[in-house]
Amino acid sequence: MNQGQTVFSQIMDFLPIYEFRKCVRRYHGDYRVKNFTCWNQFLCLAFAQLTYRESLRDIESCLNSMSNRLYHMGFRGKVTRTTLADANEKRPWQIYADFAQILINRARRLYQGDQLSMDLEQTVYALDSTVIDLCLSMFPWAHFRKAKGAVKMHTLLDLRGNIPTFIAITEGKVHDVNILDMLEPEQGAFYVMDRGYIDYARLHRFSQEGASFVIRAKENLRFRRLYSRKVDKACGLRCDQTIVLAGILSKGDYPEHLRRIRYYDAVNKRHLTFLTNNFHVDALAVAELYRSRWQIELFFKWIKQHLRIKAFYGTTMNSVKTQIWIAITVYVLVAIIKKELGTDASLYTILQIFSVTAFEQIPMEHILKKYGTRDSDDSENKQLRFMEL
Repeated sequence: MNQGQTVFSQIMDFLPIYEFRKCVRRYHGDYRVKNFTCWNQFLCLAFAQLTYRESLRDIESCLNSMSNRLYHMGFRGKVTRTTLADANEKRPWQIYADFAQILINRARRLYQGDQLSMDLEQTVYALDSTVIDLCLSMFPWAHFRKAKGAVKMHTLLDLRGNIPTFIAITEGKVHDVNILDMLEPEQGAFYVMDRGYIDYARLHRFSQEGASFVIRAKENLRFRRLYSRKVDKACGLRCDQTIVLAGILSKGDYPEHLRRIRYYDAVNKRHLTFLTNNFHVDALAVAELYRSRWQIELFFKWIKQHLRIKAFYGTTMNSVKTQIWIAITVYVLVAIIKKELGTDASLYTILQIFSVTAFEQIPMEHILKKYGTRDSDDSENKQLRFMEL
């Protein structure tokens, strides 16, 4: 079936090209374009992500060195850095954001049967953001600090499969809590957040929509205890209380009851306090839910280490967002390939294999089946999972 196809072409065969073309038409991406289409731009940047290209010149040199194979890999015409730079600056980044969302929906269906670290049937999301530092003199639009530029990638991660379901790319100065306004709470789902997302009026909207949240409380929490439940202190639990907020503003923003759970982390010798609007799950499960939030930190660490989202091929906002969204697309695409081919290799191993075999004419299944679960990043991930909450 893959006779004569390069590995890169086989990877691209997993993409729904028809859906991509619909995204292009939606934003008129190929309007008045003769040769270098949005699909060609996507192929170039996806190739750069898969093979760790450092610059536009690097992309140009690498692709044109294999010019006799480019046509069969889907490229049309010669790739030049000026044409690619122009496309990155002018083609709407929304094309690639919409296309990434199509792949995300496909990946979530593939991973929906995966088990969580705790016994829960509900969907569990982790919400957090990561800062991507930029040089303010080169990216003057990326406001963050007085003498420092950055963008933030706000991410909602489905912990079944670690698939990002929502991503917003903003200037670095945008506060995390504002992202809650962009989310549509899913009824019955759990949203796990750090204390940077505490805004009781916004959290009350989650309760009204039927969603559960688990969030770490701030030290200055003012509350009135209504009821206390027995806890097993041998498990690290210290209290499980029903409370109402007592702050001047907070009691009006969140007038309903909340559940306050205090937990002692024996490893790091510190107390942690969690707030949740769910009164049905076990108190220890609430602490485990918050511990599972560390998976989003692993996700940020992974994409920063293994994809090109810290050094950019252009300096405009459109170029930066385009590159980040295509990087996310590549991450989700690798996750889809892993699931559909049923390989035990990790995403890291698969990406490493693709990076050195992109031009090889070998069936992808033959390469991947040689690799089992012994992956270079597994021990690191296991260590991180047992780090502090």
